[in-house]
Amino acid sequence: MSGAILYHFPFDPASRIARLALAEARIEYTETLVRPWEPDCPLGQMNPSGMPPVLRLDDGRGRSLTLCELGPILGWIEDEQKGPLLLPRDPTERAEARRLTAWFERRFSEDVNAVLLHERLEKPLLRLGPPEARALRDGRAALKEHLLILEGLAGSRDRLAGRNLSQADLVAAAHLSVLDYFGEITWANWPSLKDWYVKMKSRPSFRSLLADRFQGLAPAAWYADLDF
Repeated sequence: MSGAILYHFPFDPASRIARLALAEARIEYTETLVRPWEPDCPLGQMNPSGMPPVLRLDDGRGRSLTLCELGPILGWIEDEQKGPLLLPRDPTERAEARRLTAWFERRFSEDVNAVLLHERLEKPLLRLGPPEARALRDGRAALKEHLLILEGLAGSRDRLAGRNLSQADLVAAAHLSVLDYFGEITWANWPSLKDWYVKMKSRPSFRSLLADRFQGLAPAAWYADLDF
């Protein structure tokens, strides 16, 4: 494919995962920023769900491919490689990477993102009023439970799924990076996870994420600091 366009919203965790994966694979692409809640968003013409990310590919000979949302994008990236990239060669680690990816896609998104990111991100964008204290408490309690699990994984393995970098690391780092922007993670409470996250945010693929800014709200002071 000679050309790739990624349609994404910078603070959507799935969009961030796609950006990390494309960068890790060294696949060049151009960006089109989208606001999926707006009626004229172009995603509606490409993806029936209207959700980002969407990756459009053109081989330069009149043939194109549209990959809607994260699963097809990650699958295509892996298929394009000469060897394993996002899924380790070891079957046990591959299975663990898929398990952790599914955990973030379902439980973490439902327990944490649907609450905290709704209050901190969606409400300002949609002008739905200030965050509700009770919802923030519930979301932060759920986040603590998930961070406890991640702390155990980070403390017992080189990478989240085992010895090798995998899509599980990209998925987890992308989700946590959005919450970190809003200052929702007290890293001092999670030393092993912090060490893992320092390694992740120090990767070249992470640079564009650390440059993102949410209109009207500066990031946490340590957000772009590689040695925090």
